[in-house]
Amino acid sequence: MEFTVSQIAELLNGEIEGDGSKKVSRLDKIQDGAEGGISFLSNMKYEPYIYSTESSAVIVAKDFAPTKPVSTTLIKVKDPYTGFTQLLEAYAQLTKQSKTGIEQPSFMDSSSQMGEGGYRAAFSYIGKDTKIGKNVFIHSQAFIGDKVTIGDNCIIHAGVKIYNDTIIGNNCEFHPNAVIGADGFGFAPQEDKTYKNIPQLGNVLIEDNVSIGSNSTIDCATMGSTIIKKGVKIDNLVQIAHNVIIGENTVIAAQSGISGSTEIGKNCIIAGQVGIIGHLKIADNTTIGAKTGVSKSISKPGQTLLGLIGFDMKEFLKSYSIFKNLPSLQDRIKDLEKKQ
Repeated sequence: MEFTVSQIAELLNGEIEGDGSKKVSRLDKIQDGAEGGISFLSNMKYEPYIYSTESSAVIVAKDFAPTKPVSTTLIKVKDPYTGFTQLLEAYAQLTKQSKTGIEQPSFMDSSSQMGEGGYRAAFSYIGKDTKIGKNVFIHSQAFIGDKVTIGDNCIIHAGVKIYNDTIIGNNCEFHPNAVIGADGFGFAPQEDKTYKNIPQLGNVLIEDNVSIGSNSTIDCATMGSTIIKKGVKIDNLVQIAHNVIIGENTVIAAQSGISGSTEIGKNCIIAGQVGIIGHLKIADNTTIGAKTGVSKSISKPGQTLLGLIGFDMKEFLKSYSIFKNLPSLQDRIKDLEKKQ
């Protein structure tokens, strides 16, 4: 498919500097751009590439002012990253395969129902008394258990497992091999040093516009619900334990783990390999840096945490500046001791 730069600028509500009649048919990285491609410049460390790129057009911020001549056409928008994302979404809609109907062999129990416009791939399974909305795409090897509720416009990718009693809102996406509603890690220690299994009788509740990454797991509650609120985005390989609550529009990067009964506020950012122990409360707008361990509740909104045991970022950086200088400080102390 081919579009003019002017057509794309109209879609993005952008202003053109250069030749709006140029045609583009491809999305390129700015450093690898070639004729017929369109790129974007958001992170200014990539600015040098805009003077050498061969992309036919580049999406930039409205206040971008080149320091050297550029040969490409510029499309100026309020936020180039958001603009390029909007373009990606439009491109995906135009190029995706819109499969509908039912492939065989697949199974859906006669007591279950699925809305119109959806798709069930071969080797998918839907259990008893399950209700699935309109325009839901269920791919191969997906398992959906009994008494599950799924809203409209959801995508269940290959190998996803959704256990009994799970409730899912509208516009959610589950990437391959995500597991929703498996038993939480509940074992009671016994006097003889063994462990007794604690039945996990609750469910998982996922609100609208949630994305769950590949191989991530969200455990069912012991009682009540594990809750993922609207707009949450969870990366690959993330563990969410039983009875956890994740607040609206929080994002969680890969390999992070959140222990049981912890409540995460809204608009939080949790980076990769973060570990959070159980029964804590994390305030709204908290940012937790990569590999940080959180062992106590965070009551003040808007903090940024770093460190093996996470504490305020400014305090951590002060402490780290001392830590990295410990060898030289030790040598100085030894020298002082010799002079005494």
